[in-house]
Amino acid sequence: QVKLAESGGGLVQAGGSLTLSCAASGRLSRIDAMGYYRQAPEKQRTWVAVIFADGSTKYAESVKGRFTISRDNAKDTLSLQMNDLKPDDTAIYYCNAREPRLGDPNLRDDYWGQGTQVTVAS
Repeated sequence: QVKLAESGGGLVQAGGSLTLSCAASGRLSRIDAMGYYRQAPEKQRTWVAVIFADGSTKYAESVKGRFTISRDNAKDTLSLQMNDLKPDDTAIYYCNAREPRLGDPNLRDDYWGQGTQVTVAS
């Protein structure tokens, strides 16, 4: 099992910055990607950013150039640095970890943090 504990959300003015952190624990050896998703009120959860086991990263177009995802392997911690925040970034942000399913590597099992609220005031 993998457990994810998030921190770092809050209220910020437009143009400001926040850093989210996600502490991972448990059986982490099979995790091959970690990332963040977000869910705005009355909208579906959407993908924000991901970092793979080889250190490569990808970002949603809406946050590219403003957000940076990173991982500290020694501390089993994931971070999302968010700069130039906009009101449209307001959402609950969820940390995600993914691993290949035992017996069928074509499938993935997901683990989720509890979510942290980010509110950007205009």
